[in-house]
Amino acid sequence: MAPTSALQREHPPSPGTATKPAPHPTEPRRSRPAPVGRWALISAGAYAAGLAASAFGVPAPYLLCALLVGAVLALTGVVRERVPAPANRVSQALVGALMGSYLTWPALASAAPVALPLTAVTAATIALSVAVAWLLARGRQVSRPSAVLGMVPGGSAAIVTCADELKADVRMVAFTQYLRVGLVATTAPLVAQWLASASSAGSPGQAGDGGSGTGLLPLVTGSGQLAGLLTLAAVSVAGVLAGRRLRLPTPALIGPMLAALVATLSNALPGFAPAGLLQNLVFVFVGLDVGVRFTRETLVRVRRLLPSILLAIATVCAGCVLLAWLFATVTGTPVIDAYLATTPGGINAVLATAVSSHADVALISTVQSLRLLIVVLVTPMITRWLTAGRPAVVDRVVAGTARG
Repeated sequence: MAPTSALQREHPPSPGTATKPAPHPTEPRRSRPAPVGRWALISAGAYAAGLAASAFGVPAPYLLCALLVGAVLALTGVVRERVPAPANRVSQALVGALMGSYLTWPALASAAPVALPLTAVTAATIALSVAVAWLLARGRQVSRPSAVLGMVPGGSAAIVTCADELKADVRMVAFTQYLRVGLVATTAPLVAQWLASASSAGSPGQAGDGGSGTGLLPLVTGSGQLAGLLTLAAVSVAGVLAGRRLRLPTPALIGPMLAALVATLSNALPGFAPAGLLQNLVFVFVGLDVGVRFTRETLVRVRRLLPSILLAIATVCAGCVLLAWLFATVTGTPVIDAYLATTPGGINAVLATAVSSHADVALISTVQSLRLLIVVLVTPMITRWLTAGRPAVVDRVVAGTARG
């Protein structure tokens, strides 16, 4: 009887009674760690693809090519794991440090006059996302918490993390968030290049060069490479630790950004922003992290809702384009800067596009970071408010149907 009971303990006889939750559709299986050598090979291949694409003038080539490589590998089943956690955390910290390095005193002073329109655009973007989510939930195929958490732009990782607490479908929230990020990350470089060429035809330095350079050096800005790399490491580590201590949303990103902001405004440290090969590798890992989330299992689970979700995402994106046009018209901001500042995509991907397009990274980082913080803070309150009275309404509808 002992072997039989052992077998029963390993394989429960009734799948319907199993309490183990199903694996997250946007998180490949974690039964065993991914071999480091395989990820090194994948990263090298994505980098080589980005290098080739940059020769043809493809905008944000390292981000785009890595995203496509990751998606293809995930959809074909070659890769079933996420990007290794240490590499993902390091890339987020370096992106945060890069963002903070652009927020200089002159950049902040130039953004001050448009602070009110920026706040209005941020509030309008959140309101638009919530309105579209409410309409998406009216079909009764998606709950209101799942729809709201899936549609709000900014802080994807933090939003997915709090989905369980707000009684939302984590799978649906994660898929919608990362589908939106993937679509915006794929289209933003192309739209930005078109806007740059349309708004300043023939103007030097506006169209993106397709990357941050193909040389191996410099790895950081500034003349002293060793001092710059040590400063970058110190800023990133201190930022991550401070972000966790302060319980910031996405501490691996926001913490280093704030630490880099303090370091940049102090003017006391050498140049430390990632550049050249290091910056391109960061964008490769950002693209891979988004791409590998789209697995066949994910698409199978949500195939019935996919048209509705795509329509909702397209509506939010179109609304953000309109808000960007209004913002650019009112403030005189270049359209490409306004578009990248308001687009509802992942902040990492938007920054990569801004750097490659030579846009106003300081303005874009400020707006995107502000929206991320606001979204993470207010979304739980909005979700609870929208769902507070729903059970009573549902009960009344069911009772009326029964009487009829």
